Amino acid sequence: MDGHWKVDFSRCCTDFANRRSPSTKISCHPARRTISWEPVWKGGPNPAATQNEKLWYYSPYEYDALQERIRMYRVGTFQNQSYTYDALLLFTEGVMYEIDDKAHTCTKKPLTGFQPMGVPADASLAGQYVIGASSGPGEGVLVDTWTGQAPDGSPYMMTVTESGCFPVSTLVKTKENGWTSASFINGVKGIVNPGALNPPPFCPGPDAQPEGKPVDFVSLFGNIPKNAV
Repeated sequence: MDGHWKVDFSRCCTDFANRRSPSTKISCHPARRTISWEPVWKGGPNPAATQNEKLWYYSPYEYDALQERIRMYRVGTFQNQSYTYDALLLFTEGVMYEIDDKAHTCTKKPLTGFQPMGVPADASLAGQYVIGASSGPGEGVLVDTWTGQAPDGSPYMMTVTESGCFPVSTLVKTKENGWTSASFINGVKGIVNPGALNPPPFCPGPDAQPEGKPVDFVSLFGNIPKNAV
């Protein structure tokens, strides 16, 4: 397995595959009951917390799988210290911008391969459940829960809605902080703020070389970024 999850699409596959960027690898297997999330949408504020209680944050974001772009914002605490974080991830360019709008500062870092936000192809279906009640119409939401291991060996469990393939919650275990739990709320289809997916004018230009070690999306999920302020 390479450095990122391979996502297997079926229920949401056809529409996504017809509109995706050429560099996104997709394999559709109708026989497998696997799913992907909406390729273009806005979510949050999504609460997340770690098992060791050192890290907690809210994280709104814009997600564009078609052009492989993510803008993520965070407001949280780490070891009882408040911090904020703002990052633009441009996977097709292989760069990530860490942005401080107030100070008008911006750093450019190398970024590894795009990870579609969906159920990996090798995930196992743990079960199907109803969140809420199943005694009457509109009293609950039918969801599927999947389990597996990330490329670095970290175990995960993710839950998505049966209808629409929207994320509900994710659990990922990291070495630094143990289990990290994230919930997904207030999802909206489409890009609400297209300008957020472009670097601000005070960021380094396209000719500037990224600095530092390569960053991957999974590592940002359960750990505090070093440039958080």
